[in-house]
Amino acid sequence: MDSRQLQLLHEIMALEFTAIELNLYLDTHPEEQEPLNDYNQVTERLNQLKAHYEHLYGPLVSYGFSPSEYPWRWIEEPWPWEIQF
Repeated sequence: MDSRQLQLLHEIMALEFTAIELNLYLDTHPEEQEPLNDYNQVTERLNQLKAHYEHLYGPLVSYGFSPSEYPWRWIEEPWPWEIQF
């Protein structure tokens, strides 16, 4: 695993954490525009990074969330949760 792959995974994890936190905040403060704007920016960037990662290294998740190129790439190792940081 190269350093760029690890860097992308770190960025994805940080953005996922931020999106979850903003989602939880917005559940109790749905009328606040600034956190909603932040949430939309974070999720847009997160989706871009996930697509970029999957283009370079293969799917992050399976079961209908990520299409696969031929041949089936999900069996390639390491799987995202097996990566040691």
